[in-house]
Amino acid sequence: MTGSFPYRWLIEQQRLGNALCVVLDSENELPIRQALLKNSRPDQYLSVYGQTLVAEFADAGPFVFIFDRPSNESINELLNRPDSHWGWLASLPKEGLPTLVEHWRERLIIGERPHQVLYRFHDNRVLARALRHLPVDAYPAYLGPAISVCYWQDKGWASTYNPAPGTYPAPDSPLWLRVPVTPRQAMQTRLLNARRFLLAEHVQAFATLAEQQDPEAWLRVTLDQAEAWRWQAPEQLEFLLTQCLQVPAHVFASYWQVRPAESPGEHFERVRLMAAFWQGDASL
Repeated sequence: MTGSFPYRWLIEQQRLGNALCVVLDSENELPIRQALLKNSRPDQYLSVYGQTLVAEFADAGPFVFIFDRPSNESINELLNRPDSHWGWLASLPKEGLPTLVEHWRERLIIGERPHQVLYRFHDNRVLARALRHLPVDAYPAYLGPAISVCYWQDKGWASTYNPAPGTYPAPDSPLWLRVPVTPRQAMQTRLLNARRFLLAEHVQAFATLAEQQDPEAWLRVTLDQAEAWRWQAPEQLEFLLTQCLQVPAHVFASYWQVRPAESPGEHFERVRLMAAFWQGDASL
């Protein structure tokens, strides 16, 4: 990657005296994570999900690694395949790793219980879209202690400088949560949150299903059905996921079908009541 945009960015940031780090989607980059772990001191990496409400998912969550050499072999492997969406690069003040991780931990969980979701800050597409839509004066609250970030955006590399790196409280209504998302990104977020819900609430049933068929394909079919019915509220998605675990082949009883002129809300309430009745949990 010598001479490439990200390599030149790394060289320049190091010349300025900044620490170099990679925010890594370790769930999809386990070999790279293991290679970085093997060659890093304990003070050179942190799990973002660790010491948070989602610490049980730390092994599948993002890790942040400090690295000393722009020519690091593992980093070069990532830079050679930017469209695999492995994460992004950042420069930090020396000893700034704990501050960066704490910054994102404070912005990690969105919404109120029981309908909380995880913000996929470590996805380069999420970062790129936020920076494309945010005003420059909102960069500091979003990027925190990061001095500069370098990331793959659509079909090319980009970098953004933070005008005021530092420690900022998480806003009550973050502007970056109002950024429009693409259908692909929305589906990825729904898949992640659906998997998290099933592992937290129905792990045995989900494990049994995974023995019989591809769980990712099953999740996609289920979420496609939710989209077709316009069931997007958390309680609607959780109901559909729970019910579909009982009929993994997605063969629904006739009362599940949408009636003429029935709104998504009316459809959901009717099906919920009918399902409870047939399962002996309610009377009509």
